[in-house]
Amino acid sequence: MNRLVLFVLVALITGCGGPKFVPVSGIIKLNGEPYGKAVITFQPISTESDPNPGRGSSALTDANGRYSLESGTNKGAIIGKHRVRIQTAGGNVVGQDPTQVAEDGAPAVRNVDPIPPEWNSNSAKEFEVPLAGTDKADFDIVTK
Repeated sequence: MNRLVLFVLVALITGCGGPKFVPVSGIIKLNGEPYGKAVITFQPISTESDPNPGRGSSALTDANGRYSLESGTNKGAIIGKHRVRIQTAGGNVVGQDPTQVAEDGAPAVRNVDPIPPEWNSNSAKEFEVPLAGTDKADFDIVTK
């Protein structure tokens, strides 16, 4: 019986239920304009002391580029450092691809994401989610 009481006290003192989610929101802009077609994901970055920091969070931007992260039924993101990836929602958009050339020598027209790879598939972007959360997780993507 004493072990059960001790276990309950330790659980109450240390807390239970896994990582804590805090509110995280912001605005995504593309070349200075709100981007209402984006999917943003935050993935907690593992460390040597915490190799499994928990689930990632994601959101879609509204017409004004605003988003609020969620993870399943949890609102927000886990406290700590995250890898951030942003891409166009629902696939790419039709545009010119300067890396491909049509038969006439002009840039080929194909589906391309206006958000560059360094913000999505090749992202090294990081964001530190603070203890109290934030409504200032803003990102302004500038293309060349």
